[in-house]
Order: sequence, then structure tokens, then C-alpha cells
Amino acid sequence: MILAIAAYLAGVLTLLSPCLVPVLPFVLARVDRPFLTGTLPFLAGLGAAFVAAAGLATLGGGVVAWLGMAGRVLALGVLAVFALTLLSPRAAAWLHRPLVRLGGILARRAVEPGARLSSGIPGSLGLGAATGLLWTPCAGPILGLVLTGAALNGPGWQTTALLAAYAFGAATALAAAARLGGAVLALIRPHLGLGERLRQVAGAAMIAALAAVALGADADLLARYPAAATTAVEDAILTMLRVDSARAAPTDAPVAGDLPVEGRLPSLSGATHWLNGEPQTVEGLRGRVVLVHVWTSSCINCIRTLPTLRAWAERYRAQGLAVIGIHAPEFAFEHDVGHVAAAIRRFALPYPVAVDNAFQLWRGLRNAYWPALYVVDAQGRIRHHQFGEGGTAQSEAAIQALLAEAAGGRASHDGPTPTRAAGIEAAPDLAHLASSETYLGSDKATHFASPEGVSPGPRLYTPGRPRLNAWSLAGHWTIEPEYARLDAPGGSLTYRFRARDLHLVVGPGPDGSPIPFDVSLDGEPPGADHGADIGSDGGGVIAAARLYQLVRQSGLVRERTFAIRFHRPGARVYAFTFG
Repeated sequence: MILAIAAYLAGVLTLLSPCLVPVLPFVLARVDRPFLTGTLPFLAGLGAAFVAAAGLATLGGGVVAWLGMAGRVLALGVLAVFALTLLSPRAAAWLHRPLVRLGGILARRAVEPGARLSSGIPGSLGLGAATGLLWTPCAGPILGLVLTGAALNGPGWQTTALLAAYAFGAATALAAAARLGGAVLALIRPHLGLGERLRQVAGAAMIAALAAVALGADADLLARYPAAATTAVEDAILTMLRVDSARAAPTDAPVAGDLPVEGRLPSLSGATHWLNGEPQTVEGLRGRVVLVHVWTSSCINCIRTLPTLRAWAERYRAQGLAVIGIHAPEFAFEHDVGHVAAAIRRFALPYPVAVDNAFQLWRGLRNAYWPALYVVDAQGRIRHHQFGEGGTAQSEAAIQALLAEAAGGRASHDGPTPTRAAGIEAAPDLAHLASSETYLGSDKATHFASPEGVSPGPRLYTPGRPRLNAWSLAGHWTIEPEYARLDAPGGSLTYRFRARDLHLVVGPGPDGSPIPFDVSLDGEPPGADHGADIGSDGGGVIAAARLYQLVRQSGLVRERTFAIRFHRPGARVYAFTFG
């Protein structure tokens, strides 16, 4: 319910976003129609097309990408025909005959001889659907969250409801814009004798907007006038509505009776592989307290929980604690079992890990977070959970209480387990953290500052001037749905950030050939501010797809301009994270 409210409010906020500018001419062209038979069906068609197209996006894959492009071409064609009927009565008359028959089939009534393409409810629905296909790429953080959750959890009514809430919010804002435009039109029509001339102006505006969309000029507009303010408001909505599980947790150390039963540990048989130990089963774990860690190898929040998990596994093993990991991949490269095995070795994990490439265990837990912890009692019941970083004191107290319950005694509450975390695993500097995770693939890219905008296919990008938390590309790149790929040597990536640590999820091309690179801060080698994966001169090598720590500011944390230049083509950059 909370996310549905956030999705609706985010939809309303699209009226303030420049991504709606190309759509407004089509909305305002309806202002002289009756609301119930003109504007309302138009908005309904727009919302339905958006929900359908965005829902298909959750399925992923090349077929969906092809359908999205085909739908865009179809939408441009339909709207161009409509614009021509506004510009030319002769074109309207020529197109009239077959459309009358189609309208009769759809609406079960005849269309008057002088009707235009847009007349009646069927025509309004069709035009709204075509406009919705053009508007679908306009998505902010909340819609990105909805689509990510849908891709992980599979299609369902919850996803459809959230997409509908987003579309309904946008339709509300557009209805207000249409109402305002209608009021202005009603005010000036008696004084100017507009009539047919207004229709021609609307048709010309639509043709101009369609040409801008077809030529990619709308992307240029979005690049020059990024929706940073709108995105910031969406982020604020998510923060305002989010339930902070760590803050809600009790401060006193619990006894087992204080811990509610939240469900049962689901079957583990859906794992595609087991690494670092024998396959585990719910029956085989019965009688032991179990700590389940859901993670993915390139997630910095997950990585920073690993020192604590290693320490707990060592301290409580003799008392009957079993720790298991569930690796649920976020990026395509994380589906590779060899990649997961290498991550287990790199982080020295002492417990078995289930590879959950099909997300069956994820769905069985009804999980939605990286990382997530579930503490399970000796009877197989989930008694405590922690989503995201933090809450370690409460989680450890729950482990102690359930171990005591299983042994028939009282929890010792000997205090927190000391942990040692260094390098990339060190806790974040939250006091100075002013930058957040930023994805670089077209599916979830935000704050892109290159003037060319996010465009399909290979092209030459220029760097622009990124402001705080914005990024840009320079050189020949192709921005794919999940990552940006460098197509020629010498390309670079720039980000303006404020945080102690900067990390980049990046990998080589399919051939796996290492890619040397160099990093600069404010145009100079990083020196003492270099991260764990580069030297003080900024030099490093991309040898495998993973998260690389490239900056750790050693002194005063301040706003910096980060740049990385790759000496060979093939680099695939996925996301920035900070700490």
C-alpha cells in the first residue's frame, strides 16, 4: 500500500518533469473535446498502453526490446496520421471512409459524415494508447523500483497495480493540464474567432513533437534539462514512506518469547547449485538455529555485511548456529556459477551458498532486498529479519535468544561479536555520504549529463559538465539496458560525487581480456585518495566483472570529480555505489 501511494505521487510529479514535454501537444490537442468522450478515454488509453508496455519490460529479453521499438514506430505513425487530419480537411475526408467502418464495429454506432479521426471514444482510446507508448520511457526512481521488483518476483497483480497507480497519477496530472488548457481555450475563443485555425496549430505542434521524438531531439532536451528536482522529490517520497526496520526494532535484548513467528523457512530445493559445502535441506537443518543471508556479489551493502557474518559463523558454530548464503543475482554476469565461486573465495566465506539463479528461494522467502537476513529457530520458523545494512545488534541478540531456547537455557547476551573490516568491507562514512547508487544502463539510468542523451545504438558521446550526482560519457559507447559498453579505446566515464568511497561495478567484454584503465580526481592522479583496487597513480586493470573500489578519500571528505579512462574497448560499466 505504501509503495502504491508513492507510485501514484510519482506519477503526479511527472507533470513537473521535462520528460513529459513531448507528450503535452497530444494532450492539449484534446482540450476542445468533451471530457467524458474525448479527454477521459484518451487518458485511459494512455494509461493502459503504459501499463502494458512497462509490464512487458519486466520480462526482459530481446523480444521485448523489439516489441518496444515496433510499438514506438506504430505510435509515431498513428499520431502522425492524426496530426495530418488536423492540418488538412482533405486528408481527414480521404481517411474517413475506412475509419467510419472501424468506428462502427468498435462503438456499435455510425460515425457522422464529418467526423475526424479522433472522434468518439474508440478514436480517443487509440490515440491515448499511441501516446502512452511514447511516454513509457519516462520513469523515475519509484517506477524503477517497481520494475526491478517485478523482474525479480515475476509478473503478478501487485506489479500491475503499482504500474496502474503510477499511470493513474500521471493521468491525474495530465487531466489537470487538459482542464487548464480547455479553460484558456474557452476564454480566448470568443474573442479571436479561431475555429479551424486552432486545429491546424495543434496539428503543426504535433508534427513538430513527432519529428523531435523520431530524431531523438527529445533525448537532447532531457539531457539539457534533467529531471533532477523531480527525481529528488521522488526520493524524498520513498524516504518519507519507508518503514525503517532497524529503527522499529526493540532496543532491549530480546528473549525467545519476544520474537514473533514470521513464517517458515521455505524449501531450499529450488537452488540451481550449491557451492562451498553440501546441499542443505530444511529437514537436515531442523534442530539447529539457522541464519540465512540473501546477497549478491556486486552489492556493496551485501559486501559490508560479510565481516559480521564470518564472525558470527565462527563464534556460534559450536553452539549450533548454521549459516547459509543465498546468492540471488542482480546483473546478468552474476548468474555465472564460476563468478559466484570466485566471490566466495575472495570474501573467504566459511559457509555453504545456494545459487538462486531462478529466484525460487527469493520468492519462497517473499524477499525484496539485498542484503536480507533471516534468523530461523530450531523448529524451522522465521523469528527475526533484517533488510539492508544495520540492525546487527538486534540480529545477534535474536541469534543468542534462539540458541538459548534450542538448548533449553537462557541467552547469555555476552555483547556484540567483535569484527574486523578493512578495505572494501569497511563500514560506510554515513556522516559525509551525499551520493547514492546510480545505474548506467538505459533501463534505470538517471542524471545523465552528456548532451547526446541516452540513445539506442552506438554513438559518439561528449562529456558535458556533470553537477553533483550526475555522470557523463566521452568516446564511442553503446548504452545497453543493463550497462554502457565502450566500443573504441580511450573512452571515459565521469561522475561528480561527495562520499568517502566510490565503487564501480564494471567488467570486461565477453572474451574476458583484461582492460587497463586510469583514474583521476579533479583531473589529477588520486594519490592518497586511491581505492583498494588501484594504485596512487590511478592505474588499474579490469580482469573480471565485479565491484571495484576506486576512491577512498583519506582526508576531508569533499565534493570531487571522478573520471576513469579505459585503454581498450569492451569495458561494460553497470553502476556506481558509494560509502
